[in-house]
Amino acid sequence: MGKTMRAIGLMSGTSMDGIDVALIETDGDQRLERGPALSYPYSEPFRAQLRAALVEAARLRHRDERPGSLRLTEQYLTDLHAEAVTNFLEDCRIAAESVDVVGFHGQTVLHAPERKLTVQIGDGARLASVIGIDVVYDLRGPDVAAGGQGAPLAPVYHRALAARLPERPVAVVNVGGVSNVTWIGGDGTLIAFDTGPGNALLDDWMHAHTGQAVDAEGATAARGKVDEDALTALLTHAYFGMPPPKSLDRNAFSLDPVRHLSLEDGAATLAAFTAASLARACEHMPEQPKLWVISGGGRRNRTLMTMIAERVESAVAPAEAAGFDGDAVEAEAWAYMAVRSLKGLPITFPGTTGISQPLTGGVLARK
Repeated sequence: MGKTMRAIGLMSGTSMDGIDVALIETDGDQRLERGPALSYPYSEPFRAQLRAALVEAARLRHRDERPGSLRLTEQYLTDLHAEAVTNFLEDCRIAAESVDVVGFHGQTVLHAPERKLTVQIGDGARLASVIGIDVVYDLRGPDVAAGGQGAPLAPVYHRALAARLPERPVAVVNVGGVSNVTWIGGDGTLIAFDTGPGNALLDDWMHAHTGQAVDAEGATAARGKVDEDALTALLTHAYFGMPPPKSLDRNAFSLDPVRHLSLEDGAATLAAFTAASLARACEHMPEQPKLWVISGGGRRNRTLMTMIAERVESAVAPAEAAGFDGDAVEAEAWAYMAVRSLKGLPITFPGTTGISQPLTGGVLARK
């Protein structure tokens, strides 16, 4: 696939906790060397600003619209990413001129592929100008415009990571704001889709009741009891009956079925909802995975990890046990896809987003 390139990936996920930054060196295919990775958290005031942006974005009809405060939020978000890159280079003692490209996710504020609409705020041209490195951004847009789901996008990188694992088939899961799974068959076949909620519902529940947008290590859920009636109501959502490829908006599910519950029981029930959703994903897999590798913030929720292990039929391991960096997988994926974009290689596939043929994507902003 030609020469290797040094690439930085930037991920600001649906959990809205901050910016993950990771460096890799890759040819965009099988040659892959992972470098350092760091995270830079958002301030609580900016998280509140992003939550307000989600409300504003719900009214968008075109992906380039930035009404109200959305434009200012986009500018500030972009500048925070520029600051994160600058700090990362300094903290890791990396020369900017040694980096070939930055893969920039931005912040998803609306994802409605049924309307051929996905919106990630973040100004790629502004970022490239500030950091002095070429930037590839808007990786979801071309897929959605072609009728695909535009998500999940990381499967092509999951396959590269999993090449070193002996188990097949293997499922690589990211539990971020939304959960998604990549099923990788023995011949490299990819099937991927959003499985259901990740951390978003539980984070919202914790924030509403405690002011803290996380159930640290699942401690609150561990003290609660799963309300089976509420869990059943949550699992009746029409999404679970849909065949993949399919994808979700962060706000696709409602807290209404758990609103009458105590803090602890609500947390337990929402954790069980995430775990049960992952287990139901098996209905769409040709063969049961021999191993489930869990990345993303959800792997730190011990209660959730136990619930997942109880519901799936195979071994469950956090990303680190498989040799991955569970905090950096998504950022690394954006770096990997930026290189593939520059080389015109596909990043989405019929089995991952539902498009008719493999498709590349991304917009290049020169420094």
